[in-house]
Amino acid sequence: MKVINIGETDSVLNNIIAQLRDKTVQKDRMRFRFNLERLGHIFAYELSKSLEYSPKDIETPLATSTVNTYDTKLVIATILRAGLPLHRGLLDVFDSAESAFVAAYRKYDKGDDFHINIEYCTCPSLTGKTLLLADTMLATGASIEIAYNRIIDENGDPAFTHFICPIASIYAIEYLQKRMPDNTCLWTAAVDEELTSHSYIVPGLGDAGDLAFGDKL
Repeated sequence: MKVINIGETDSVLNNIIAQLRDKTVQKDRMRFRFNLERLGHIFAYELSKSLEYSPKDIETPLATSTVNTYDTKLVIATILRAGLPLHRGLLDVFDSAESAFVAAYRKYDKGDDFHINIEYCTCPSLTGKTLLLADTMLATGASIEIAYNRIIDENGDPAFTHFICPIASIYAIEYLQKRMPDNTCLWTAAVDEELTSHSYIVPGLGDAGDLAFGDKL
């Protein structure tokens, strides 16, 4: 699995990450969601450079213009619920893509021990297509691994898979590099060094789902 950290190069992306992390800015829930959407736009632009293109003749009111546009068939999949604003941002750019959704969450057993539970998954056929699997946070890597396996088990093997996770722990990256096939790539914007005993990323940004949509019951 290839890893691309687009936050390593100084750009306005880092301003958006700073706002996502800022506990004062986080009080504005609409701003938090909007920042995730903006990240989706940036990730989509950067990722678009890796797609397959061919020239197309476009008729303007005055003449014919030849433009290279992408041919890759895309499916954007998101782990509910924190990934929804990120999904919207990706779909704004890749507006002809199909969509998939996975409901995955931590179910705690005893103490800090938990397993990942999936209750819902909807996805079109992936055969010959490129899968974009998005989640805001990559803490242990377990959720996205289980979601990925569930999606491909039920819907076929994609030609390539891009994981889009704005904030990732170094632990999760190493975990996925051992388990993901060669035709996968992880895109992130910030890599954090620490996980707490509850498997939360430090410094991280908190619970992205709660910050975007409100506290869970």
